[in-house]
Amino acid sequence: MTTDRAWFEAGKYREALRISREELLAVAGGLLDDGYRLALVSATDDGDSIRIVYLFMKAHPEVRRELWMTLDKNDLTFPSLASVSYPAGRFEREMHDLFGVIPLNHPLPRRLLRHSSWPQGWYPMRKDRGDTPLFGVDPEPFPFLKVEGDGVYEIPVGPIHAGIIEPGHFRFSVVGEAILRLKVRLWFLHKGTERLFEGLDPVAGTALSERVSGDSSFSHALAYTLAVEDALRITVPSWVQGLRAMLLETERLYNHIGDIGALCNDVGFGIINAHALVLREELLRMNEKMTGHRLLRGAVYPGAIRLLSLPDLDKLAKIALEVEELTGLALSNTVVKDRFTDTSVLAKEHAREIGCLGPVARASGIDNDARSEHPFFHMAHQSTLTDGGDVLARFLQRAKEFKGSIEIIGSILEGELPSLVYEADQIPEHFESTELPVSGVGIVESWRGAITTRIELDGNRKLSRVKIVDPSWFNWPALPMALHSTIVPDFPLTNKSFNLSYSGNDL
Repeated sequence: MTTDRAWFEAGKYREALRISREELLAVAGGLLDDGYRLALVSATDDGDSIRIVYLFMKAHPEVRRELWMTLDKNDLTFPSLASVSYPAGRFEREMHDLFGVIPLNHPLPRRLLRHSSWPQGWYPMRKDRGDTPLFGVDPEPFPFLKVEGDGVYEIPVGPIHAGIIEPGHFRFSVVGEAILRLKVRLWFLHKGTERLFEGLDPVAGTALSERVSGDSSFSHALAYTLAVEDALRITVPSWVQGLRAMLLETERLYNHIGDIGALCNDVGFGIINAHALVLREELLRMNEKMTGHRLLRGAVYPGAIRLLSLPDLDKLAKIALEVEELTGLALSNTVVKDRFTDTSVLAKEHAREIGCLGPVARASGIDNDARSEHPFFHMAHQSTLTDGGDVLARFLQRAKEFKGSIEIIGSILEGELPSLVYEADQIPEHFESTELPVSGVGIVESWRGAITTRIELDGNRKLSRVKIVDPSWFNWPALPMALHSTIVPDFPLTNKSFNLSYSGNDL
């Protein structure tokens, strides 16, 4: 990596480097070669220019580095990083759709989230966007790659599905029952969430963060809260962070047991799902007793934690034994075991290249876990891994993590917890004049994987930019990769074994 300029402090845990577009490929490539992961790319309209921030992270020891690149609005071109980073190529397409920047030599420059019904030349995150124009009808069909040959046919599924589910279109190219190719098309309900944050008070923004993806309400609120606290230099006691970590694990519990049951249901073993749903309901009711909300909303704010009660450890221990029994019964059934084994294998090298996170990555043998790599609360935690990368591995990974979460909750509750409510003494109202944007980053390991949230504040302590990266953003491209050569009837099973968020992916 060659540059004659020094890194400077951009936050409590981050250092940054201003670069030109000519330096981007060399500097970013150097960080990737040095073992950094590209966690987030955020564009911001600064008036006469568009500023792009690349956030790279490295663990053991933890290092967070940002590259800041400014593009004059008279020339919004810059070199694409798609040749050295698959996730970077997708971030670039997103920025093109929302800000109008142009990644040069991108291998797939087609729109990503703005379907063709979106007006040409209108970029909704720009300050000069004007009023929202009328949307039209798609003028031409999406250019799906057509697979041809004897016996090959297509199966279109969605975007409207036979159930309460968000929209996504799946286009299968099939011969017999074998899937030759799957194209996943998302972004049917872009909500403009990041723009809704603009101008909000940081505390008020917490409620919006809880609604990024309902089943990850607490983890998104916590990532946002940590980002605000980073920006405002708010420090909370360790025991407060411990309570937050405990709630993060309780969110993991009800989601993992739901997936364990649903996977069994998808192969016809509905009795396991029925029992799993009973346990999930017990956990949701425990959530409500702890926080007043089944999805753990309202418990965390910048500089604050508010609980009504602590979880019942005896009940959690009983649930843990029941989950262990259910998984044992499921895997002792030869039909379940056969359907799970070697189905939709996501190879380790493919998961690494795509940038997969969370249980999906760990089920393919990749050790990435923000609880140990980017901890906001230090605790004894060892990631569990499962080899194989198939549906069975993803099932077993959830069962292992359920047990691990129970152990983490128990260890946290053994520590000193002087109160269930805490609020920081003072949150600054204004900032001193500075040339640097006041920014913060929060990283948490949600039940799907690492959530990364980056915020910027203006001089009046209002949100000027919020960029959120849900783990589903990284994991969606792995689904069609795993389904190659799988049979069509295994698609629902495979899809559930990934269980990705539409809402968290399309903000």
